[in-house]
Amino acid sequence: MTKSKDENSYRNILKGISVFGSVKVFEVLAGIVRVKFVAMLLGPDGMGINTLFTSAALPIQQFSSLGLNLAIVQEVASRREDPSALRAAFSAAGRLIIFTALLGALVCLAAAPWLSVVTFGSDAYTWQFMLLSISVFLAIGSTGRLSLLQGLHEVKRLSTASLIGGLTGLLAGVPLYYFFGTLGIVPALITGNLALFIFYAINLKRCETVPEATTFSWQTHRPIVKRLIALGFILMASDLIGSVCTYATNICIRVFSDESVLGLFQAANTLTNQYAGMVFTAMSLDFFPRLTAIARDNRKMCEVVNRQTEIVALLIAPLAILLILTAPLAIQLLYTDKFLPATGLMRWMGVGVMVKALMFPMGYIAFAKDNRKLFFWLEGVYGNLLTMLAFCLMFTLFGFDGLGYGFVADCVICIATYYIVNRRKYGYRFDRRTLLLCGYAATTVTGAFFASYIPSKPLSYTVGGSILLLTGLISLKTILSLTRKKRIPVDADNEDM
Repeated sequence: MTKSKDENSYRNILKGISVFGSVKVFEVLAGIVRVKFVAMLLGPDGMGINTLFTSAALPIQQFSSLGLNLAIVQEVASRREDPSALRAAFSAAGRLIIFTALLGALVCLAAAPWLSVVTFGSDAYTWQFMLLSISVFLAIGSTGRLSLLQGLHEVKRLSTASLIGGLTGLLAGVPLYYFFGTLGIVPALITGNLALFIFYAINLKRCETVPEATTFSWQTHRPIVKRLIALGFILMASDLIGSVCTYATNICIRVFSDESVLGLFQAANTLTNQYAGMVFTAMSLDFFPRLTAIARDNRKMCEVVNRQTEIVALLIAPLAILLILTAPLAIQLLYTDKFLPATGLMRWMGVGVMVKALMFPMGYIAFAKDNRKLFFWLEGVYGNLLTMLAFCLMFTLFGFDGLGYGFVADCVICIATYYIVNRRKYGYRFDRRTLLLCGYAATTVTGAFFASYIPSKPLSYTVGGSILLLTGLISLKTILSLTRKKRIPVDADNEDM
């Protein structure tokens, strides 16, 4: 059951990020290809119907899963070194995955007539929503198995299942659009989720680290089930608060301006989130299980978080600069010239993404420590309310550009808060190298940001491009240097800053 003692080396951290980052890039590209085929084969009407089905299924999946996915990762990862506890965790998690998948399917099935009327204005699509319940079941089931693989930190098997399953679903789904038109939309969704379900199940079964199956007993497993459900509800509540705050922010922008300004904000926000999501998702899939496994030891926890932050700083610096420099091009490629006024906002968001990335490893400490109360108030309440207030306040004071100021201000205040709280609660601190690399990322990204506002476009791109090239070379050289080093003791060059 044990993993290598060097699991948290720079080389393995970089490997995990690169593997999961590649998977996320593939998922984004597969989504673009799927949408492209829908547009080509089904036209605007078909694309609209496809969007309505997927948007109807998503909230059912989110609420029926009871927020258990990350809770399962935390439970499994924290029990990896104890075979008996791991068997109990697997048994309880497996039963909950089946229960939530069935719950989601039954909710979709029972609500099918209502969903048809609300979504399409008639009951003509009732049978398709009934069929969609199969897709909901498979989606929740496959995500649950992904959580088990993530908790075991089976990097290779998880990535293989995601890539092959996603590709199989894409290849099998496209012919359904061609032969059946809009009637093939729901079957295509079922096919995609079925492929993922099968490949996650196969790879989970082949894992050597998977414990032997044990019979589920409510008397034996009740504490684990209660713990998972309690943590899941906290995650659900945090997500719900985030959704409400996002809705309130959108209302604020519309009230103090109009729908066109809100559209520009959403365009910039969507592009930035898609871009940053590839980085953050890769980090969460790899980093969180590793952190949870050693979370009880504060000294090791500091080491793991600092190492992750250093690699993140080296990776995010050139990526954030690239986002800042290519903002106009990205908007023109994915939207139209009418959305170019959002360029300035995207540049500010590029700076904010850099700060948010440096904060990211600290954000998981309370959750990995199983401090649910602190996580809920810090992440669910404080973080979401701060974001809403920063956006709304800066927008009312400075207009559209104020949304960018608000995003950066929110990230800066959050990283300071997270550091202070984790320092006092768990003794976490930056070491000298971590602080220097964070400063390097902040300096280079800020330099590129100011370069993007040079009036002369040729000069602006020359300066910005030079910063990007220099930053890329420095990051690459430093990463190669760090990955060649032997495992560094926790106390090595750790000085209280």
